[in-house]
Amino acid sequence: MSSRPVAAVVVVAAVLLASGCGGRSPETGAADPDAGHESGAADTSTCMADATPVSSMPEGYPTTFPLPAGTVVFHIEDRAGAGVIATGVTAAPFDRVLAAMNAIGSAGFKITTGETEDDDAEADWVGNGYAGRWAIKKSTACPGETVVQLLSKRS
Repeated sequence: MSSRPVAAVVVVAAVLLASGCGGRSPETGAADPDAGHESGAADTSTCMADATPVSSMPEGYPTTFPLPAGTVVFHIEDRAGAGVIATGVTAAPFDRVLAAMNAIGSAGFKITTGETEDDDAEADWVGNGYAGRWAIKKSTACPGETVVQLLSKRS
């Protein structure tokens, strides 16, 4: 793996965690990739009851990446050369989601670095021709639910 794709993933991951998936422009209502969420992560206010699954994943998304069972991916952002960001929510509690995300080795992915706090965690990963970062956070609106975000890029 060259250092250039990994460096791009790290830059996008920093933006991902700092700004989330974006918000809506107050002027136009259009998606605003620079708009952050109060949590500093993905949309943590969408609950399982409101999550509508995306109809398809873009090319460049690692379909073999093992998201926790029951995760509903409700938003996909294809940032072309910078990678794909998938945001989902699961009814599983944070601790169970963290255990699942740390067990990605069984699917051929390897965590390279990571950090865990009381209500969020993130890790860089590589494997199966991809590199990226996952981030999880307790939902701010739905007790017991967990938001899952996956950044991926072909390496």
